[in-house]
Parts: sequence; C-alpha cells; structure tokens
Amino acid sequence: MRHTLAVTVENNPGVLTRVAGLFSRRGFNIDSLAVGRTENPRISRMTIIVEGDDQVVEQVAKQLHKLVDVIKISDITRSPYVDRELVLIKVNAEPASRAEIMQLVDIFRARIVDVGPKTLTVEVTGDEGKIDAFEQSLRPFGIKELVRTGKIAMLRGIKTSSKNNSHKEEDTN
Repeated sequence: MRHTLAVTVENNPGVLTRVAGLFSRRGFNIDSLAVGRTENPRISRMTIIVEGDDQVVEQVAKQLHKLVDVIKISDITRSPYVDRELVLIKVNAEPASRAEIMQLVDIFRARIVDVGPKTLTVEVTGDEGKIDAFEQSLRPFGIKELVRTGKIAMLRGIKTSSKNNSHKEEDTN
C-alpha cells in the first residue's frame, strides 16, 4: 500500500539529505518526495510517498522522529485530503498534429507554456490519475521530455497536518 506522509521540518540546510539518507540506510524506497517552504519561512513541509504496510510506515515514522529537524509526521493516507502534481511535457508537434494536441490540452485543462518549431511544452496539474491519463494521451505523438514534481497533499477541511499554525484565533469576546 502506498502511504502519504506529511512531514514538517525545520528549514535548515541539509534536512533533505538527512531525511533521504535515513530512507536509504533503512532500505525504504521513496516513490515521490516534494518539499517546499510553508506559510512560516522557518518551516518546510515534505510530502513523502512510501510503499509498504502499516508496520513499515510506522518504522519509518519512528526513525524520522529521531531526526532533530523533524517537527511532526502525519500519515494522512486514510484521511480525506486533496493532492496535486505538476508535470511539464515536451511533445513532438508537427503542424499536422498540433490541432489534436491542443484539443487534448483543452480536455485536460492543461496549458501550453512553450511553442517550438516542432515541439509544444505543456503543463498540467492534477491528481496522479489525471497526470497519468494526460501523459498516456500524449505518448502517441512522441514525448521528448517529461518532468513531474511529485505529489503534494493537504488535509481537507479544518484539520491540518502541520504544527506551525499554532497561532490561536483571536477571541472576540
């Protein structure tokens, strides 16, 4: 089973290396890893997708907790969440096929971000299924280059998986 871990960490140099090194030393494979600053510039958030049963993920979480820079780990796999990935795809686009590609771009609500004499570069965001479907629809034209960000995820509703939004709402009474 694939697990989605939301890990908040101190935004210090080398944190990513330490986290990735931990996974490597323990023999855990990372399917996807996306990291970036949060609303607090001193804190970063990693979304890590790891394959394994509950016991393996629990072991990963325990090891991560031992790292000084790790603030909080949440396995949000079984909670309702929204997730997105971004992909850039450079595809062969001869004049005869451009209209068909542009039609696919509209269907998937993607966007053309660069036009070359024989290529189009397209960006699309969405969940993994949408990204996979878009990629498959462009394969017959010939994909020249492709890059994906990896999944980012956030819990739905009022729940949060980060610890840094501890600023309390002002009491209006």
